[in-house]
Amino acid sequence: MDKRQVIAEAAFYAREQLEQDSSGHDWWHVDRVTRTALLIAKEETADPFICELAALLHDVADEKLNPSMEAGIAKVRDWLKNHEVEPAAMEHVMTIISTISYKGGHNPPVATKEAQVVQDADRLDALGAIGIARTFAYSGWKGQLIHDPEWAPRTELTVEAYRNGKSTAIGHFDEKLLKLKNLMNTATGKRIAEERHLVMERFLEQFHREWNGLET
Repeated sequence: MDKRQVIAEAAFYAREQLEQDSSGHDWWHVDRVTRTALLIAKEETADPFICELAALLHDVADEKLNPSMEAGIAKVRDWLKNHEVEPAAMEHVMTIISTISYKGGHNPPVATKEAQVVQDADRLDALGAIGIARTFAYSGWKGQLIHDPEWAPRTELTVEAYRNGKSTAIGHFDEKLLKLKNLMNTATGKRIAEERHLVMERFLEQFHREWNGLET
């Protein structure tokens, strides 16, 4: 197995699969997550090949972008087999892809350092200025309102309700994004998340000031 060739072909495949996505899970999201995963992997001494490969393929399998989670997982597994990725590496990558998703906060803690790295990288892309932009892109893709002051964020969410229930772009901050800072696994992820969390808090403060006409 030529690791660099596998990485190059995984990047090509992910871009081919996700380039036209408009939900915020597009190729450039994958590119950012991959670069962040490599940064964290270096700081946390995780396996860079596993982290990079899992980051590149994580949204190819996403159930939001496939007929089902099982179909997405099978697609990625077939790709890895066809590219002769070693069985141990393939199983590690598949475990990461299968377990890092947020799913309304119901997923158990991930099991390996590499999974922690990729999960942190993916969650960091949901924070800060990029996270704000992606939230509104995703809400528009879902046909949701920007904000509804008469609607209260949901506190107890099943996986089904998280995926398909009524929400708003602003509501998504309370339901998920503002929780992510405290769910980071690695010291590097926690450090980066602190600043990005503050960016979101400042944005929400200004948003509500403008919404309520409180500017002077």
